[in-house]
Amino acid sequence: MTEPTETASPWYRSMRARRPDEHHRASTPLELLFDLCFVVAVAQAAVELHHAIAENHLGTGLIGYLTVFFAIWWAWMNFTWFATAFDTDDVPYRLTTLVQIAGGLVLAAGVSSAFERGDFTVITFGYVIMRLAMVAQWLRAARSDPEHRATALAYAVGITVVQLGWLLRLLLPEGLLLPAFLVLVVAELAVPALAERRGQPVWHPEHIAERYGLFTLIVLGESVLSATIALEAAFTETDHPIGLIALGVAGLVILFSMWWIYFEQPAHERLTTLKAALRWGYGHYFVFASAAATGAGLAVAVDYDLHIAHVGGLPAALATTVPVAVFVLVVWLLHLDHERMRRVSAAFPTAAALVVATSFTPAPIHLTALVMAVLTALLVAARRPASSVIG
Repeated sequence: MTEPTETASPWYRSMRARRPDEHHRASTPLELLFDLCFVVAVAQAAVELHHAIAENHLGTGLIGYLTVFFAIWWAWMNFTWFATAFDTDDVPYRLTTLVQIAGGLVLAAGVSSAFERGDFTVITFGYVIMRLAMVAQWLRAARSDPEHRATALAYAVGITVVQLGWLLRLLLPEGLLLPAFLVLVVAELAVPALAERRGQPVWHPEHIAERYGLFTLIVLGESVLSATIALEAAFTETDHPIGLIALGVAGLVILFSMWWIYFEQPAHERLTTLKAALRWGYGHYFVFASAAATGAGLAVAVDYDLHIAHVGGLPAALATTVPVAVFVLVVWLLHLDHERMRRVSAAFPTAAALVVATSFTPAPIHLTALVMAVLTALLVAARRPASSVIG
């Protein structure tokens, strides 16, 4: 495996696999632009989930959110893993990536229609634009890199076939849309697992860990927005701001704790085999979706405190506590080195159970913040060497 080499023209480089041990590999400005544009889609999905819960449309809101978020996550994930192996940063690569970004913005434009009317037409077209641009990238890699040609062609064929399935799904009656969605999700997930078996997988562990970490920060940004909304409402929309200030502070504590436990240990150490990489990469659907949903839940809590939500106290609480609990459990499963952190390992599932239990108390958000703060403190304490303990 060699790093991309330039041909006679500086605007075009041979798309050969990059070395997985390449030094100083970091996210490029184009990757950061890609993430920035996906912020729009994530924010749209979170806003629609917030509105659906606040209007007491829990079932349709949750299904809509999970299906829309799959499209966002899967398109982002496929670009990220391709880029770690074949990013040439030349003009054709940049232009193809910009097409993918445009498809992401089309997807974002269709989120409201999907939630409000169950119309996934715009989302599907945006998604297919992104995925067919990805096919073009894989075909270029197949032409330039004989060593990985079989893998690249398997990706190109698999993605193309599944995209035809997404387009045909638009013709199905409403009753078959969800079953067809689940079948196509399985097909999408199967493509990398099958394609990577045709050759030596190529990924840069540190680069992948950084890319996932950056996207985690993006989805956690929804909680920042919700905490800000609570503080803004405290000072502008109520004569009794103390409760909303406390809610905003609790939201920030939850956010800070989620950030802390996610970045507590280096993730690249987990990416040692294809099986481990697939489990880690696929598992992040729940990390990303739960982090963004936490922001939506906090926004519901603000609406509830302002008496403008059409939902009871328990569902309003669960809108925050459930995604926080899911986040804690998935990070525990994906990130934690259980041997190294065995003293605190059991605290994660315990904290998740306690977070859900706070839903049945008068102050669920505040108690969730307390549980998360204690979990973070235990995690920090577990890192201290035994010799540093007083006495």
